[in-house]
Amino acid sequence: MEMTGIICEYNPFHRGHLRQLRLARAELGEDCAIVCLMSGNYVQRGEPALFPKSLRAEAALRCGADLVLELPLTAALSSAEGFAAQGVRILSALGCENLCFGTESQDFSALQKSAEANLDPAFDGLLRGELEKGQSYAAARQRVLEALGAGAGLSSPNDILAVEYLKALRRQNSLMKPLPIHRPDTYHASTLDPEAPSASALRAALGQTVRKEAHCLSKDAAAFRTCHSERGEESASSVSPWDWRSAVPSCLIDLYENAPLHSWQAGERAALAILRTLPDAVFQELPFGSEGLWSKLMKNCRRCASTEEIIQATLSKRYTRTRVQRMLLCALLALSREDLERPAPYVRILGFTEGGRSLLRRMKARFPLVNAGQQPPDSRYYALETRASDLYDLFSVAAPRPAGEEARLRICRVTGEEPKI
Repeated sequence: MEMTGIICEYNPFHRGHLRQLRLARAELGEDCAIVCLMSGNYVQRGEPALFPKSLRAEAALRCGADLVLELPLTAALSSAEGFAAQGVRILSALGCENLCFGTESQDFSALQKSAEANLDPAFDGLLRGELEKGQSYAAARQRVLEALGAGAGLSSPNDILAVEYLKALRRQNSLMKPLPIHRPDTYHASTLDPEAPSASALRAALGQTVRKEAHCLSKDAAAFRTCHSERGEESASSVSPWDWRSAVPSCLIDLYENAPLHSWQAGERAALAILRTLPDAVFQELPFGSEGLWSKLMKNCRRCASTEEIIQATLSKRYTRTRVQRMLLCALLALSREDLERPAPYVRILGFTEGGRSLLRRMKARFPLVNAGQQPPDSRYYALETRASDLYDLFSVAAPRPAGEEARLRICRVTGEEPKI
């Protein structure tokens, strides 16, 4: 059985992701097995995931994935380059024949040229030169790409990741073949397009639903019941195009309706309490903190009244918001530069179908796999996972959840028919 790997976040899974899975199978054959290497409870932009990893794994399995593994914490919070490199390393080691990823660009040859230019020995020196002129990182990179004859713009997140995947495949001499899938939606669109949704718009729509229900509950119990009654009378096909249910496969509506939502804002006070009291040494060892950025962040953490104020006071033309957010999250989770540079010692199994279960037999001989909830031999890495999981439970929107979730996790097993959309 041919295996295709997808490095993903599914934050949350929507119709666009279902389209990718279906197009991959259309290209490779219905008997192709899809292995999803999915970020856990935190995502690469430096935020807690909207839904817990166990629920997001179940969503992927309901919609056609065969096996969902957890992209290790230190890989999930790396830069785009590190995120792609570690994901490619793991999927290659597991024996995947293909790497499927989304792109905004339909010109795949241009993305390949950009990847080759990034690997040019002259690239790093030219990039430093442009940065020293005061250019933003994005503008400096684009000027270097043009100088090296690539010229393809890399402004969209999926194209940037696509180039990083291609670089990683080349650097690691991976046998995986790239399988790009064009995605027609806008990654950061603020409005929700049911046919081509953006995850950002979907998260916003889900958040609005929660706030509406909280408002109903604050008025009285009868009003709260009315809110739920009104929702129950609407079918998936008749909802407003701005309703979150219009953007997800219908087989996920029941899963999302009662799911615990998480956001940075919900746990902000807990985060600020930790960030304000961290010793200098923790900030000094942070990843992404070169050129004194760690010191600037440390001072802002100790004087600012909100995380937004910290971010605004720290970012600059040279240092992006995402970089600062990742630094904040790494500080909170006690992740050092050394932690992120160290290859993850194992990968967790989050869930599988019957077909996916059969894949595990050959994978376990190729790469260390650990069941969800199982304590691995590497106690140091497990301590990082446990701390991250316990703090994630404080970001629950409804109320903080009990600690110890990592040890209570169980593998999700899904059987069923093709999802109805």
